[in-house]
Amino acid sequence: MPVDQMLEKTNRINLLFDFYEPLLTEKQRTFLQLYFHDDYSLGEIAENSAISRQAVYEHIKRAEQTLHEYESKLKLLHKHELRMKLREELIQILDTCEPELKRKTNELFDTMVGID
Repeated sequence: MPVDQMLEKTNRINLLFDFYEPLLTEKQRTFLQLYFHDDYSLGEIAENSAISRQAVYEHIKRAEQTLHEYESKLKLLHKHELRMKLREELIQILDTCEPELKRKTNELFDTMVGID
């Protein structure tokens, strides 16, 4: 897999992890954290967990699949990305408005995003 695709996949998993971490088991959280956030190798995780590399790989793949299943049902990341895109469009429109209107609209949008 090319480096840019690997980076894109890692970023996506990290975003999904941020949204769905509380729904994962402790083992899923730990393995995903070590592999994607802390950049541990499969071998390092296996050694620390006293299991085989293959077992670590399978745990990580199942955890990734779980994240994708949560996203396909709940769509939290999709909704967040859509809100951010709409925010950027609003900012472009507000760039033509008075500074006070722009500031107040940004505050309201930030409050709206924080509701989730």
